[in-house]
Amino acid sequence: MLQAVDPQAERFCADMARREAKNFYWGFISLPYEQRMAIYALYDFARQVDDEVDSAPSEAEIPRRLAAQRARLMNAFDADDHVMHVLTRAVMRYSIPYEELLALIDGVERDLTTTRYRTWDDLRAYCYLVASIVGRMCVRIFGFDDPKALDRADDLGLALQLTNILRDVREDAQMGRIYLPLEELQQFGITEDGILANRPGSGWEAFVAFQTARARELFASGYQVLRYIPRRPAACVQTMAGIYEGILRKIERDPQLPLHGRAALSKGEKLRVVVGSWLRPQV
Repeated sequence: MLQAVDPQAERFCADMARREAKNFYWGFISLPYEQRMAIYALYDFARQVDDEVDSAPSEAEIPRRLAAQRARLMNAFDADDHVMHVLTRAVMRYSIPYEELLALIDGVERDLTTTRYRTWDDLRAYCYLVASIVGRMCVRIFGFDDPKALDRADDLGLALQLTNILRDVREDAQMGRIYLPLEELQQFGITEDGILANRPGSGWEAFVAFQTARARELFASGYQVLRYIPRRPAACVQTMAGIYEGILRKIERDPQLPLHGRAALSKGEKLRVVVGSWLRPQV
């Protein structure tokens, strides 16, 4: 049985999502109220887990903080935890497996031990934990009429995360991290030192073209999720994915962009994506 709604907790979740979800929020607003609140809480929880890691005074402190996040999931309707209050209602209402929430924390924890990925399969496994698993939980909230929806959500999550990785190459390198398959970098004559120094060399543009083509294939497969979810959530998915496709297009047009700045869409460009998502027919 669901516990009574806490309006203060819902306001907290909505305010946090509005403040923090710079791209995704444009999609969230198209959802029916109950689904929107569930998505807010899911996003906020993921954001808080990330923030716990980012704000830790030392790496030695991070495992304890992540253990506290796992314990948080077990406290259900903690009166002092607005996000968990709303998220636990969502977990119960939409049958979200706790294992998927725990897997998200596992993905964040992997950043403590892994700063390189040798192959695409290695990177894909990481992306599944931090992105695809979130897509699966979103689809559970949206409702779906075929289990294939979960597989398509996996691919869409991979497409979004790969776009993130390409966008954030410089920022990640400044932290000593390379979220690009080392074997594939080597195929294009790019070294780890070149990435870390922000001077990847002449093979960079061909490498980016290879990765954006992969992202395109993942987007095409991921968009098939629209076949299995209702119209309003479909508009949400089309908006969020459309914004990231816009970022990918900017990187395709200017492969040097990630080396100099962070590709982003303007407010006007995002608004056009929102309108287009409502006008675009489902797959």
